[in-house]
Amino acid sequence: MQKTIPGCLFQQMCSSLTGISMERDHMKDLRRYLVLKYIQYLVLSSSNAVSTFLGLLGSLYALIILQSAKVSSKSTAVLISSLAKADVLVTVSVVSGMVVQTLGVSILSPVFTSALLQNLLSANTHISCLLLSCVAFEAYLITFFPTDSRHFRTVKNARLTSRIIWILVTAECTFFQADDLLKASSTSALNHSPYALLFHISSVAAALLRSLSYILGILLRIVNVYIYYKIFFSMSNRSTLKTK
Repeated sequence: MQKTIPGCLFQQMCSSLTGISMERDHMKDLRRYLVLKYIQYLVLSSSNAVSTFLGLLGSLYALIILQSAKVSSKSTAVLISSLAKADVLVTVSVVSGMVVQTLGVSILSPVFTSALLQNLLSANTHISCLLLSCVAFEAYLITFFPTDSRHFRTVKNARLTSRIIWILVTAECTFFQADDLLKASSTSALNHSPYALLFHISSVAAALLRSLSYILGILLRIVNVYIYYKIFFSMSNRSTLKTK
């Protein structure tokens, strides 16, 4: 009889914790997290220490609550999960930078390391902006085309979209890293080598890609503002009609 009492108490504690977790509206927490990320990446012109720290904490919390069975099977949750995982790049960049500055330890060359840490931050920004735009587009579809877009808003498509975004941004980051490494090399030696033309083409392509990324970032900000403007006034009109 004494052996069953601890087991019963443990089961009661687990059931109580589960009840508390299920009673909490995780979707509201995820919406707050999205607001934080929109402010960090699409409102602020550049991230600062405070917004970065809050973003990292929010991503950690989002990953924890996404383990709940209530939200894990939704396409929006897949996009948010990928958004939260993108902050791993920020963590790696910040921790590595602190180690290099504090201990003066650098496995690779200082120029390569500096460019890599900066490119990791750029990759995080680009992935986050694209995923936030996907979430906004899905919200637009849910608001205006809830039935017609149901076959499109699937977990499979959300995972595929996230994977494509990660692949494209990883390729972009790799290309920028290679270009930075070439620029750090002996320019005079490259100019007199057989690969001088290739180096020039790579440098021009990298500059064009950076300009394209900048323009795309501005367009994504405008599109996101327009989408939520439409959603806000649509919801306001619906609430006004219900009150009449």
